[in-house]
Formats: sequence, structure tokens, C-alpha cells
Amino acid sequence: MMQAQSQQHQRRTIRLREYDYSWAGWYYVTICTHNRVCFFGKIVDGQVLLNQVGRIVEEEWLKTPHIRPGIELDEYVIMPNHLHCILIIGDLCRGVLQYAPTNGFRSPSQSLGAIIRGFKGAATKKVNVLQNTVSIPLWQRNYYEHIIRNDADLHRVRTYIQNNPLQWEVDEENPENNRAEQSKGR
Repeated sequence: MMQAQSQQHQRRTIRLREYDYSWAGWYYVTICTHNRVCFFGKIVDGQVLLNQVGRIVEEEWLKTPHIRPGIELDEYVIMPNHLHCILIIGDLCRGVLQYAPTNGFRSPSQSLGAIIRGFKGAATKKVNVLQNTVSIPLWQRNYYEHIIRNDADLHRVRTYIQNNPLQWEVDEENPENNRAEQSKGR
């Protein structure tokens, strides 16, 4: 019984083992809401309509480069139950992607994980204040990341983010699609 419980709680990491996520680079990140609940608004005719919670999330996301120097934001979209974004850590030439570690020491607060944790914490705190709740989870425990390695990859990710609202009707993150799939299986 004890062994079954410990196996159940082990999570497989998707992070690259030898990669330091504070290295200068371009990162594509997806952050989902807790239980994929549509907290942030809705999609109407392929357009995102953020509610008050969604606007708070956007406001906190846009504060990121002001709070953490050396961070830039690129394309992003806030969907009803997740956020897709590209962020840039470090000083990189805008026209040419670089995929190489720097040898200089960088603060752990500049790592991708610290940036995402800080954003999620600030957004959760503001939403809980708005809703007069305490410690209600807003986000899933982890996030998906992809290191953008070249201009073609950057273009593909940007296009995906830009078109995401248009794909909501068929998106696997759309809870309406999951309910339809579940009812087919019955």
C-alpha cells in the first residue's frame, strides 16, 4: 500500500536535465488553471473576452518585465482556462535567436521557474482578494515549457498562440469538448 501511494505521487519531469532555465533564451510556456476550470472569460466568434479575473491575470503578466529586469514578453494569449506565452530571459539580439548558455552567474530569481512561480502567486493573491477568498487555487501545480531554438520554431509558436482563440471549439483544453468526448464513450 505504501509503495503504491509513493508511486502515485511521483511526477515525471519534462525539464531537460542538463539545462539551466536561467540561461538566456526564448521560452514558450503554457500555464493551465486548477482542474482546467474556465476562470478567465470565454471565447466568442474566435475572440477572447476576458472577465475581471482574466483581466487581473493579464495585468499581472504584463508587470513581469517591470518586476524582473532582463525579462521581455513576446506573444501571449489568455484563454478561458490557460495562458500561452513566449518570454525572453536575458539580453538577446531581437533578430537572431541564440540557443547557448551564458557562463555568467544568474540569480535563481531570474530562472524560468521563479518567474512563473512569482506570476502565478501574484495573480492568485489578487484574484483571492477580489473574490474575498483565502488560498483558493487558481493554477495547476506545474506548467509546460518549450525552449525555442530557432526562428522557424519561434514563427510556429507565435502562429499557434495567435490562432489559439480561433481553435477553441476543437481545443482539447475546452471543457465542452471533454464533456462531449465523455458522453460519446457511454
